[in-house]
Amino acid sequence: MNKSIVFMALAIVLNTSLFAQTATVWRNGTDGVYPETGLLKSWPEGGPEVLWVFEGLGEGHSSPAFALNHIFVSTMIGQEGYIFVLDLEGKEVKRYPYGTEFYESYNGARSTPVIVGDWLYIYSGQGVIYAFEALTGKLRWKKDMLANTDGKNIQWGVTETVVVDAGLLYLSPGGKEQNIVALDSKTGEPVWTSAAKGELSAYCTPRLIEFEYRKLLVTMMASHIVGVDAETGEFLWSHYQPNQWSVHANTPVFSNGMLYCTSGYGQGTVALQLNEDGSSATQKWFNSSLDNRMGGTVLIDGYLYGSGDKSRGWYCVDAQSGEQKWSSKTPGNGVVIAADGMLFIYSDRGELVLASASPDAFEIKGQAKVTHGTAQHWAHPVINNGILYLRHGDALVAYKIK
Repeated sequence: MNKSIVFMALAIVLNTSLFAQTATVWRNGTDGVYPETGLLKSWPEGGPEVLWVFEGLGEGHSSPAFALNHIFVSTMIGQEGYIFVLDLEGKEVKRYPYGTEFYESYNGARSTPVIVGDWLYIYSGQGVIYAFEALTGKLRWKKDMLANTDGKNIQWGVTETVVVDAGLLYLSPGGKEQNIVALDSKTGEPVWTSAAKGELSAYCTPRLIEFEYRKLLVTMMASHIVGVDAETGEFLWSHYQPNQWSVHANTPVFSNGMLYCTSGYGQGTVALQLNEDGSSATQKWFNSSLDNRMGGTVLIDGYLYGSGDKSRGWYCVDAQSGEQKWSSKTPGNGVVIAADGMLFIYSDRGELVLASASPDAFEIKGQAKVTHGTAQHWAHPVINNGILYLRHGDALVAYKIK
C-alpha cells in the first residue's frame, strides 16, 4: 500500500479518536451529582482532613477540572487570565496566559476549563474563546465571540462554561441573530447559528440532552428558557422565565423527561415536561421558594435540593409535584453538589457542610469553616477520587472525604 495513504489513514484515525474522547463537563454533567461511593457519612469535629492547600491562584470563581492526570484551574492575575496546571498532589506544574479576564466587578475568571483529549477550551469573561494544547499551553485557535457575532457582554461578564460534544463547541453570545452558536471544536469556525429568542445571554452553562432521535441543547437566556436542535441549531421551543436582573446562572437539571430550571432574585424553579424527542416543553409545576441564584440544585431519588436567594434557607422539593418537603435556615445560602446519598454544601458565608439527602428532614452530619482563600464563596466544589476540591479565590483546598 502507498505509504502516503497509510499515513493519511492513521492521521484520520488519530484525529477521530481525539475528538471522540469524552469532554470534561462542569458539575459532572451539569447535574452536580458525582458517582463516588464509599464516602464518609459523617465528619469529625472541625470538618474533614485537609490533604493539601495550593495558594497563589489569583482571582476567580471557577471550579477545577480533572483530566490527563492533572488539575486545571482558570484564574486572573492582574488583568490577565491564566490556566494553572497542578499535579494531583497540589504542586504547580505549569501556568500559561490566555488573555484579558473580567476585572470590572467581582474580579476574576468565571468559566471552568473544558478538556477533550489533549485540547483545553476556556471562555473568558470578556467573551473570547481559546483552544490550547492542555498541558503545554500552545495556542491552537482563539475567537472573540462578541466581535465576530452580534452579541454583547453582560453586566457581570461571561460566566458560562462551554459544552463540547462530537466535534462541536456550544455557547451563547446572545446576539439578536447569532444568539446561540455551534463552532467546529478543531478550528473555531461556525457550524450553525440560531437566533432563538434574540435575548442577551444570562450567565448560564448550556445543558445537552440526548433523545433517541435528537440531541437537544437547552439554556436560559435573559427572559426565556430555550431549546434548540444541537445538530442543526433549529429553534424548537421557549418558556418565559424572567427575573429582576436577567440572571439565570443555574444550568437546567434533566431526568426522565423532566427539565428543572431554577432562577434567583425571587423567581423560583419551574418543572417542564419535554415530549419524547425534546421538540416541545409544557410546564408541570412552579415553586417560588427554591429560587437559588447561582449555586445550583441536585436531584436525588425524586427530590430536588437547593437553597433559596430571596427565600433564605435550604429546601427539599418533590420533583414530581413541586411540593416542599422541608426547609432549614441553617447554613447560609449557597452551592450544593451531591454524591453517595449525601449533600455537600458550600455557603456564601464560607461554611462547608455535609448533610443527608433525605426528604424526611435536613440533618447535618459535619461542617467546617473555609479559612483559606479570598473574596466571595461562590465556586462550585468538585469531587474526584474520594477527594473534595474547593476553590476559594486565591486558594484550592483538597479535603479527604473517603
